[in-house]
Amino acid sequence: MVEKDLDTGTDQLLAVKYGGVGIVTLNRPDARNALSSELSPALRSVIVQMGIDQEVGALIITGAGNAFCAGGDVKSMAINKGPKVSVEERIAKLVDGQRKLTGALVEIRKPVIAALPGAAVGAGLSIALACDIRIGAASAFVTTGYVRVGLSGDYGISSLLTRVVGNARARELMFTAERLDSARCLELGIFSRVVPDEELQKSAFELATQLAKGPRRALALMKDNLDEALEVDFKKSLDGEAPRLIECMQSSDHEEAVSAFVEKRQPNFGEG
Repeated sequence: MVEKDLDTGTDQLLAVKYGGVGIVTLNRPDARNALSSELSPALRSVIVQMGIDQEVGALIITGAGNAFCAGGDVKSMAINKGPKVSVEERIAKLVDGQRKLTGALVEIRKPVIAALPGAAVGAGLSIALACDIRIGAASAFVTTGYVRVGLSGDYGISSLLTRVVGNARARELMFTAERLDSARCLELGIFSRVVPDEELQKSAFELATQLAKGPRRALALMKDNLDEALEVDFKKSLDGEAPRLIECMQSSDHEEAVSAFVEKRQPNFGEG
C-alpha cells in the first residue's frame, strides 16, 4: 500500500490516503486544533474531495497533539472582530459554512470515524457528532462549551447532540457545558469505543480499513436507511428499506459475498 499525501492548501490541515482510508488531521496543536480562517475552508474542501474519491472507502477525522478540536478560536474572536458586515450577511455566511462542513460530513455516503485524542469542544464536538463512529482516547473529553462564551450553538450541535443522547440530556449538556470524561462519553453513547491513548490511531485505522474493504454500495444505503429512520415513522422506514435491499441484491458485491460464504473465504468487494 502506498500512502498518498493530499495538498490541502495549508499546514493547518493534513490529509493522506492509505489502503482505502482517508485520514484528515486538524493540525493546530498549539491552539488545540481550533477552527480558523485557514483551517475551516480547507476542511470543507477536503471533506468534499474525500466524499467523492473512489479510492477512499472510509474516512478518519482526527486532531494533532492532545486535542481533537477546541471549536472556534476564542482568542481570535477577541482580537479580530473582522470587517463591518450586515447581520443578514453574517447569517448567510454562517449558514453556508455550516452546510459545507458538518452538513457535508453527514451527507458523505461512506463510514466516517472521528478519532479523538483529547478535547472536543463546541463546534469541535459538532464535527465529532457528525461522524458515524467516535473512538475516544482514555484521556479525551467533550463539552458543549457554548454557554461559557455566551453563545447558543452552531454547526448542528442541537440536532446532532439530541440524536445521540436524547432531548433532556442534550438540554442539560448545552445549558451547563459539563465536561464529560471518556468513561461518561461511552456511557452516554457519545463515544462508540474508548481505547488507551497510545492505541487510538491504530484502533481507528484498523476499523476504517475493515469498513473500507466492505461492500461500499451496501454501506452507503445503510446510511440512507439510518438517516431516514431519524425523520420518518416506522412504517415509512420499513418501506424505505425494501428498494435499497433489492438494489443491493442486484449488485456484484452481493454476488461476491454469497460466493465467498459458500466457498468459506473472505469476500473481495469492489469499489462501487
